[in-house]
Amino acid sequence: MSRILLLAAMIFGIPAFAQKNADNKDLNARLSKVLKSFSVPQTKLGLAVVDLGATPQRMIYGLNETEAFIPASVTKIATAAAVLQKLGPSFKFQTTLWSSGSVKNGVLDGDLVLKGGGDAGFVSESMWFLVNELVRTGIKKVEGNIVVDDSDFDSVRSDPSRDPERVDRAYDAPVGAMSFNWNSINIFIRPAQVGQAPQVVLDPIANGFKIDNRAKTVNKTGTNLDVSRSGNTVRVSGTIGLGSNEAAVFKNIDDPDEWAGNNLVFFLEQRGITVSGKVKAGKRPEKATLLAKAESKPVSLHVADMLKFSNNFVAEMLTKNLAAQAGTVPATLDGGMKIIRDNLEDMGLDPKKFILLNPSGLSRKNRIRPVDLAMVLAKQQQNFPTFAEFMSGMPLAGIDGTLKNRMKNSPATGWVRAKTGLLTGVVALAGYAGHKDGSVQAFAFIFNGKAEQGDLVRRLFDQLATELVQ
Repeated sequence: MSRILLLAAMIFGIPAFAQKNADNKDLNARLSKVLKSFSVPQTKLGLAVVDLGATPQRMIYGLNETEAFIPASVTKIATAAAVLQKLGPSFKFQTTLWSSGSVKNGVLDGDLVLKGGGDAGFVSESMWFLVNELVRTGIKKVEGNIVVDDSDFDSVRSDPSRDPERVDRAYDAPVGAMSFNWNSINIFIRPAQVGQAPQVVLDPIANGFKIDNRAKTVNKTGTNLDVSRSGNTVRVSGTIGLGSNEAAVFKNIDDPDEWAGNNLVFFLEQRGITVSGKVKAGKRPEKATLLAKAESKPVSLHVADMLKFSNNFVAEMLTKNLAAQAGTVPATLDGGMKIIRDNLEDMGLDPKKFILLNPSGLSRKNRIRPVDLAMVLAKQQQNFPTFAEFMSGMPLAGIDGTLKNRMKNSPATGWVRAKTGLLTGVVALAGYAGHKDGSVQAFAFIFNGKAEQGDLVRRLFDQLATELVQ
């Protein structure tokens, strides 16, 4: 028996068998040829390919598949599987407005409490809907404070399982049960007249944020802008060409409570509701009355946001929600991670063979074997209640998400659905390769090596995935 088939029998628990047909032998030869054509050390690669059409499913290609690798963002495959399994594709989160005060002649005599329910997708449209719900109560003025209650989650905003260095980029946004616009601010920059400062617009236009615009419009093409955030000040410097398109930059914020509360005040003002007090953190009184409610989109669409755009913020929000919905309040990331690890164990993975501490992959401490990652993908294909949502959430090669510009105009375009992964010295690609005859293969490719080989490895993985669909 070949080494690959022996490992398949041991790992997947299948009986010994011969090659299914000549196509497998041809595939192995083609994949090996691609590997030899790239100057990537094979000792730094972990590859596993599983035939999902076989009964039982079986691995048909492997390279260092039982070695544990740093997976980067393909970790989100395990996160997505647990979220869909435990919460269900149609589950929705709720963001609500409460008060224990009385209302007379349109005046609320008391605090207005904004209660977060862990909605990672609570954005400007959601806030507008929630405020419009309040408008229909007839309230025109809030005499008290805006109290932001995010007590469903713990107060750890940036979990220590992430890499320790904090940056102001949106992918490193803090988390909270009451979050708004992915806890990030959008900065749009348009050229003005030559010699003048460009137009800088913040979206949303949050109370308390300031713009320090030191940039200039120049009479040439291209942009050379530097955008940074310090506290609630956004500083823009550098140059933008007169004929340049609008530049968009996304920065995270520091305090989700303050951020959500200030934006609520701003949205209330747009609808003619004034607030006398301040924004502060707190908890909903036990005898408070529900005034307005906004439901989130279904969990399946949150999972798609996480997978297609590799959104780390959504990954951590969903993980804390796993703990919260299991009854742990305030919810912790560790509590959610235990549910994710338990879910992997339920699929048959040996807990001694993987380490998962962070749900987004934004940690170098995570470890998983390519064969185990391929098994997770294979198990999802067998789970009818959630598989459609799981697979549709994956980036589609050459079409959308993080694969929009990869495998474009190749046989893989539209036929590979896969999650990408990238850290310094880490490249990963894992998902499904489809065939016109209806058959499907699951694959997991991971590289841990020199950072300077990253681009080369991405091309290698794209070529390997392309071979799978042919």
